[in-house]
This record gives sequence, C-alpha cells and structure tokens, in this order.
Amino acid sequence: MRKLVYILSFSTLLAACGGGSEKSTEEILESNDIETIQKKRDELTAQQSELETEIKKLDSRLKEINPERNIPLVTSFAVEAQHFDHFLELQGSVETRKNVVLNAEMGGILQKIYVEEGQKVSKGQTLAKIDDGGLSQQLAQMEIQLDLAKTTFERQKRLWEQQIGSEIEYLQAKSNYEGQVNAVKQMKSQLSKSVVSAPFSGTIDEIITEQGNVVSPGQTQILRIVNLDDMYIKTDVPENYITNVTQGKPVEVTFPVLGKTVDTKVKQVGSYINPNNRTFTAEIDVPNKEKEIKPNLTARVKINDYTSENAILVPQNILSENADGEQYLYVLDEVEGEKAVAKRVIVKTGKSQGDSIEVLEGLKDGDLIIEDGARSVKEGQTVKIMNY
Repeated sequence: MRKLVYILSFSTLLAACGGGSEKSTEEILESNDIETIQKKRDELTAQQSELETEIKKLDSRLKEINPERNIPLVTSFAVEAQHFDHFLELQGSVETRKNVVLNAEMGGILQKIYVEEGQKVSKGQTLAKIDDGGLSQQLAQMEIQLDLAKTTFERQKRLWEQQIGSEIEYLQAKSNYEGQVNAVKQMKSQLSKSVVSAPFSGTIDEIITEQGNVVSPGQTQILRIVNLDDMYIKTDVPENYITNVTQGKPVEVTFPVLGKTVDTKVKQVGSYINPNNRTFTAEIDVPNKEKEIKPNLTARVKINDYTSENAILVPQNILSENADGEQYLYVLDEVEGEKAVAKRVIVKTGKSQGDSIEVLEGLKDGDLIIEDGARSVKEGQTVKIMNY
C-alpha cells in the first residue's frame, strides 16, 4: 500500500512539473552538461524526500484512526488426543501353495486323460494314465512267483519246526520268498508311476499335454491343478520396518481389478534380508470363500505398522521449517475474545497419514493452532480469529 501511495504521489508531482518533464530530462542528459545534470538530480532527490515525509505522516494518521488495519486474519482449531493408526502401503501378488503342474514320472505314451479343464477333483483321484510298456504283465507274473515262493517257504518252515529236512533248505526258501516280496513291491512302485493322481483336492486348471503324446519322465508337463482355498499374498518389506511389521499385525488388502477390499493379518515374516534390495518378505493370508481371487492377481497392501491411542494430529500444510531444519507452527496465546497473540512453537513430528502428521513433542491436548493464515503471521504478532 505504501509503495502504491509513493508511486501515485510521485506521478502527481511529475505531472505538476509539466507534461514535458521526461523530455526535459532527456534533453538535459543529451547536453552532457555536468552542472545541469547534477542540478536536476538534486531537485528530484529533494522532491523524493518531501514525498517520503508526507507518506510517513499519512501512515501515522491511518494507524491512529484504524489500528486494526494490519492485523492478520486467521482461523484456528483445538488439538485433541485421538486414536491414530499408521499404515505401510506396499504392493504384492497373490500366490497359493496348491498350484501344481504334474509331470510325467514314467516315459511312454499318454494313454488316457480322465478329466477335463475346469473339473473339480479329489485328493488321490486318477487324472491320467501312461502306457506302462508291459509292466503290469510282469507284475502279474511276479505275483504268481511270489505265491509259489510263499507256499514253498511255509512248507519248509513247518518241516523245519518238526525237525524234518535240512536248515539250508529252510533258509533258501525263506530268502527266496523275501526276495520275491521285495521285487513285487518295487514293481508296484514302478507301475504306480504310470498313473497320474491328484496330490490334493482342487480344480483342473489346464491340460498341457494331449492324450496320445509321448511323455518323458521329469520333463513332460501333463496338467495343472489349483486349489483356491489356501491363498496368500507375498510382499517385500523394507528392512527399516523389521520391528514394526510382525506376525499378527492387521492388514487391509485391496484388489483394484475386483474392486474388493478384505481385512486380514500378517501370517509370517521372513528371517532373511535380501542384500540386493534390503527387504524381507511377509506373507498375508487371504480369505477366498467366493473363489474370486486368483493366483498372480495384483494387490495393494496396507500393513498397520504403528498405533497410538493418544496421538496429536495436525495438517501437514501448516508446518514450516527454520534455518536449523527445525519444524514449527503457530499457536494462539493470550486469547481475549477474537484477539490473540501468535506464538511460534518448535515441534517434533512422527509418522504421517494422508494430509495429517503426528506431533510427538511441542503440543499438548487443547492447544489452539493457527490453520488458515499460518504462513503469513510472525512471532508475537496480534491476530484476529475469524472462527471465534
């Protein structure tokens, strides 16, 4: 305002000297006459001094008749201790421990597939059959030989108990029988590899190899079976949260694609810190009764890493920082009606959530904080409270 009065007054004075004052000044400059130029400068300096004196008189009078014209207008609020939850926001993907691709354990032709994609199966159910290459016939022959060895052994045993026959004949019959038993077991174990069974109850997600193809043991993938009951989210947590993110911590999980949010807990935290990105893993259980959540689905995870029952929160936009790096805000002191004095308070802050931040030191419950106008007041300045 003062600058505006100065400009107007100076413009009026110049106009009073005649419309050609600017031209006269130019003519004086072009003359290169030192005395004339110095004289013109002295005249303008005197005029400037007179204007400043007049402006001071006007300011003094305005202050007398309107003392409140320079009082800043502010709004305030009283801080209250309240419950505060801070959430660490991360991203993770959905996984399941029951998502298995079944490989062939025996080489041969994939003789039969008994299921279809999308079909629900039970644990132990036969899913596919590989041609055993005649092993079943060999097993049948070995079982006949086993029966004969068993009968021979039992007879030799009875004779030996009656002290008839030699001991060597008894031992040979026993050894032959036991060897045949082991051979049959091995053959059955080998033959069982020709049958592909469900390791758990679930749904056939994909048939990878079609019936009639030749498969190789340990290399050919036959089908995928998935169970959507045992789902969890795996996420990487920065190492500086290792003491805050622990087993049992509440978690809010959001699936953007589904538009769905569920509340759950941290099931397990890893004991190993990855040296490449300085993180540890956390596993979070995901309830999936409606079977909407699928493996590899992206999820946003909010882990409750900090809670305070008596937190003092203030808007982040009212905080300022001094030259020493200290944060401060203004509180209202000496409140009388709608007038108060602005007092600068150095504060120590903690965690923030959204637009709010927790003040750990410097404020107490019930303090009046300047909100609107906080950045335009000064220490010890009288202010007017608009929301009084």
